[in-house]
Amino acid sequence: MEAAIGALRHAIRRQPMAQNVTGLSDPHAGKNLCGVVSTDSRIWDSLGHGFVNRTQASLGRSGRLRYFEDVMADSTSSRHFTRIDRLPPYVFNITSELKMAARRRGEDIIDFSMGNPDGPTPPHIVEKLCTVAQREDTHGYSTSRGIPRLRRAISRWYADRYQVEIDPESEAIVTIGSKEGLAHLMLATLDHGDTVLVPNPSYPIHIYGAVIAGAQVRSVPLVEGVDFFNELERAICESIPKPKMMILGFPSNPTAQCVELDFFERVVALAKQYGVLVVHDLAYADIVYDGWKAPSILQVPGAKDIAVEFFTLSKSYNMAGWRIGFMVGNPELVSALARIKSYHDYGTFTPLQVAAIAALEGDQQCVLDIAEQYRQRRNVLVRGLHEAGWMVDEPKASMYVWAKIPDAYAHLGSLEFAKRLLSDAKVCVSPGIGFGDYGDTHVRFALIENQDRIRQAVRGIKSMFRADGILPPSKSSAGKASAV
Repeated sequence: MEAAIGALRHAIRRQPMAQNVTGLSDPHAGKNLCGVVSTDSRIWDSLGHGFVNRTQASLGRSGRLRYFEDVMADSTSSRHFTRIDRLPPYVFNITSELKMAARRRGEDIIDFSMGNPDGPTPPHIVEKLCTVAQREDTHGYSTSRGIPRLRRAISRWYADRYQVEIDPESEAIVTIGSKEGLAHLMLATLDHGDTVLVPNPSYPIHIYGAVIAGAQVRSVPLVEGVDFFNELERAICESIPKPKMMILGFPSNPTAQCVELDFFERVVALAKQYGVLVVHDLAYADIVYDGWKAPSILQVPGAKDIAVEFFTLSKSYNMAGWRIGFMVGNPELVSALARIKSYHDYGTFTPLQVAAIAALEGDQQCVLDIAEQYRQRRNVLVRGLHEAGWMVDEPKASMYVWAKIPDAYAHLGSLEFAKRLLSDAKVCVSPGIGFGDYGDTHVRFALIENQDRIRQAVRGIKSMFRADGILPPSKSSAGKASAV
């Protein structure tokens, strides 16, 4: 009996789960956006009835109970959760854990990894939160759509900023940050068999919100030297069945790539032609430099027929931890998000929503000041990296510098290069592979350290480059060497 149980255990362990793989996360297996794996747990079919019958017979009557208690318990000790199994390991956790380990050792790590604003929320917004939170009637459940006053403020914000009319009742909904809204929208509208087009590289929730919802994801290269719109059009024409949705975000996280209004005009026309829904993430609408302005897709006449747009207060107002944003546009998609949110949550805390009104309708100088701070940091970082021989592009929007890995380190890939920067330069960045395999030639710097810390980071990078022979020795080092 022991031998039979052991044989069955061994056979179960050796059997690969049946998989339907539409893409691989391994960059060496082809340029795909992500792995979407459907796992079939019918182990017995894969083992074959003959093997199972012979094994059960050899157990005999006395071993049947042991068979179920022992073997089946053993086979289910590692449970499978299908949605979770579709998700690859979170690459950013690797560098995050290495960063924390270095800090525990007392190392001073300069952290450019996460796009987490380091500045305080403007005082008038905080004061409004505190005032409203002291009222006894503001601590109950809110509504999943958001309080009417905030939805009206959102409508006025769009009218003032983009000259776009938004019906606060049917075309606006408050979200618990954009990430929650994006994930729930995809869960509400996508299903198995649906195809979603997503830029590669892209913000992870744009990719994995669709994966978690069960949809198939097709990547559209968003890389230097490639016409993104042409790639988008080709993806729509080649996909069978036609894609249900495309997810866009400009200015882009992570690439900082920007588009003009005529791009959205072409996207809207294309989407209408093929019946594709468009979701646009406008998270960095205000983090723009040198006079450039980010357009809204809803500025295109007729865009609301097929499009919605997300905005978050996280970056514009330094309110990342507050978790509040909104989605506007197509009434059908707004209704779908509202319905699924009515099952999942009661909306965000009412005082937070009232404070969001103060943000949208108050003095906007604070927004300009925040953008100016990022602009100055951008200048210091880009200038410093150029001095180190690392000729990164200067972004005209977003809070990121998307830096191509220097040629001398290109063979490492983004994760190993990020590890080298962490260990040798004491600088933590995000490896581009975490945003899609087309990002593996780059790393991302988030402009969340002050200018002095940025200069310190540049010194560390220069020191690493000199040690690796990428830069000539500094004058002081050369002088010491000649003196010896």
